Amino acid sequence: MDYKPIPTVVPASPFDAAADGQALRAAMKGFGTDEQAIIDILCARSNTQRQEIKAYFLHEYGRDLIDDLKSELGGKFEDVIIGLMMPPVEYLCKQLHKAMDGIGTNEETLVEILCTKSNEEIAQIVTAYEDKYERPLAEHMCSETSGHFRRLLTLIVTGVRNPAGSVDPEKAKEQAEQLYAAGEAKLGTDEQVFNRIMAHESFAQLRLIFEEYKQLSGMTLEQAIKHEMSGELHEAMMAIVECAQSPPAFFAKCLFKAMDGAGTDDRTLIRIIICRSEIDLGNIKEEFERLYNRTLVSAVRSETSGDYKRALCALIGGA
Repeated sequence: MDYKPIPTVVPASPFDAAADGQALRAAMKGFGTDEQAIIDILCARSNTQRQEIKAYFLHEYGRDLIDDLKSELGGKFEDVIIGLMMPPVEYLCKQLHKAMDGIGTNEETLVEILCTKSNEEIAQIVTAYEDKYERPLAEHMCSETSGHFRRLLTLIVTGVRNPAGSVDPEKAKEQAEQLYAAGEAKLGTDEQVFNRIMAHESFAQLRLIFEEYKQLSGMTLEQAIKHEMSGELHEAMMAIVECAQSPPAFFAKCLFKAMDGAGTDDRTLIRIIICRSEIDLGNIKEEFERLYNRTLVSAVRSETSGDYKRALCALIGGA
């Protein structure tokens, strides 16, 4: 990655799991709930620290903190707090499962989670998914998707992407030529070539390929993908291209889309803010403001309300 990731949630220091556990118990005990106390604690601790608080809670009170929170909270606010309490990989598995469970599939969620990860992250997700749902992720996904889109996602979850740093400038030239020959230079599109290159190469190698492609065709690969593809495959390819170039810009666009137009895609809003808060939400905030000329906090404030709003704004941090 060419950017220095700036998280908005960092480990609290000093940190006292016992004090936090006691404060949370007090916030939920008796009549009424002190939601602000819950926000002040859980939105300002790292996930590792939240797991320590959860362990203290179980040890000291013999109670499951997540169960207690669920019984006290409701709606979108509950979704945020429970999401924060889950280990990150487990949370992503739950989101993938939700996207495929029941009637219809939320392909955008599959794209956002799977097309943006390194091989190492994918391997963790694949293992955790099978542990949790006793079903391989690839198998569940194959039953919910089809065509070239299914093939691309299958390649990604089988972990074929090269390691993060691997680059080969000579090979990048050849691959740019292969992509050109598979798309713009012919009638119709050879999606298999696109799938193979986009799923196998490291993000650093892909950036080289995109540069070579532009030199070769005078067009960016994004422009070519727009011409050559549609539907879910188009979305997935665009996600890989954008994420290889700038993950913060990709996630800023996803957040904007989640809040644009009538209604709000709360699930996406919550997921990205939780998942990126300890990685690069600071960079995403900067990109959001650069792209849309307004702060992420102001956009979230106008789309949400109550404790739900306060929790998200606490995670985003400041203006």
